[in-house]
Amino acid sequence: PDDDRAKFEVTITNLTKGQIFSPAVVATHNKKFSPLFELGSAASTELAMVAEDALNGDLVAALEGDSNVKDVQVTPGPIMPGATVSVMVETNKRNGHVSLAGMLVTTNDAFYALNGVHGGSTYYSPAYDSGTEANSEACMYKPGPPCGNGGVPDDTADAEGYVHIHSGVHGVGDLDPAMHDWRNPVAKITITKIGG
Repeated sequence: PDDDRAKFEVTITNLTKGQIFSPAVVATHNKKFSPLFELGSAASTELAMVAEDALNGDLVAALEGDSNVKDVQVTPGPIMPGATVSVMVETNKRNGHVSLAGMLVTTNDAFYALNGVHGGSTYYSPAYDSGTEANSEACMYKPGPPCGNGGVPDDTADAEGYVHIHSGVHGVGDLDPAMHDWRNPVAKITITKIGG
C-alpha cells in the first residue's frame, strides 16, 4: 500500500541560452512500455505533434490509454532559458520508469526527452530532431518567438524521415544562431522518489 502512494518528483532545467521549452508530457510506466521513439526510426504522429507545434493532447491521450502506463502529467510551462520546473507523477515498484518529451519552440521539430529511464537519478537530454519537418528555420513553421506560427501545415519536402540528434540552428532561414542555437545537452532532468 505504501508503494502505491509513491511519487516521482520530475524536475526539468532548461540549459539553453535562447530556446524556450514547451511543457513536457511526463509518464511513469513499466518495462513493457514501447519507447516514445527510437533513434533512426520514424517518429510517431503523437510525438511529431509535440516536436513540431508543442501540441501535447494526442500524446497525453495515447499514454493514458496504454495499459503499461501508470500516470501521465504535464509540467508547468513554458520553461524559459535557465528556468526550472517540477511535476509530481505517481509510481510504484512495477512502474518505476519515466519517459517524457517537450519541444524547443523556436525550431522546426526539435524536442528534449527521456526514453524509459529508471527513476531516482539525474539525466541530461540532448536536442532530438523528430525528422518530420525540414529544418528550414523559416518563421512560418515555428510556434515560438520571434515567430509565433504554430499549426501551419508542415514543411515536409526535405524532412529526414527518422529521429536523430538535432544539428542546431545554422542561420539558413529567419533565425539568428547567436540567439537560438545551442550545444548539447539542452535539459537537465532530475527524478526523485517521494514516499513509498
